[in-house]
Amino acid sequence: MGSETIQIAIAQSDTTALIEALEDKTLPIEDVQTIYNAFKTDKLIVGQAAMNLSLRTSVYERDREYSPIMVELLIDISQNTVDMGARWAVAKNPHTPVEVLRHLANDTINLVRALVAANPSTPSDVLEKFFSDEKIVRDGLSGNPNTPAKLLKILCDDNDKMVRMRLAENRAAPKEIIALLLQDTDPDVSKAAEVNLGERA
Repeated sequence: MGSETIQIAIAQSDTTALIEALEDKTLPIEDVQTIYNAFKTDKLIVGQAAMNLSLRTSVYERDREYSPIMVELLIDISQNTVDMGARWAVAKNPHTPVEVLRHLANDTINLVRALVAANPSTPSDVLEKFFSDEKIVRDGLSGNPNTPAKLLKILCDDNDKMVRMRLAENRAAPKEIIALLLQDTDPDVSKAAEVNLGERA
């Protein structure tokens, strides 16, 4: 859908067509912003705009798709109260500014906090506070490259296999912590630790 067609859909309040346009992650970011700004109070539009930003962002290629418009949209959506799901998308986006992540770290919804805990852009002082949060939030810490080593060491003994698994796969965790997981009772965890150490050799 071209920019002209989008303007027509906005003028006609054709939200179905606009949501369909937002489902395309190659839609120019300027068009995403135009649609979002025109329908900030529409829960479905806000949610789909947030999802569009999520789809176009790769955690592995964090510089891809970065733009001032992307950041502007993430800030605005984080303050938009019409759709909780939109805050989830902002909480996990690696382009979300640190001050927004700090704000979302106090969100009343535990899944939003959990996604902030797993976000590689979240600073370590915020991550430390999450260690005393609910289990769903704490679980995000094990795979985060910014989680302080002293917390990772404690997570080595977590009862939850998936927490230890994410820790074993964490490329930023100190080698000595990953080495502890080589002795893990679960073969999947010990194998993941072996692979992690092998890739650093």
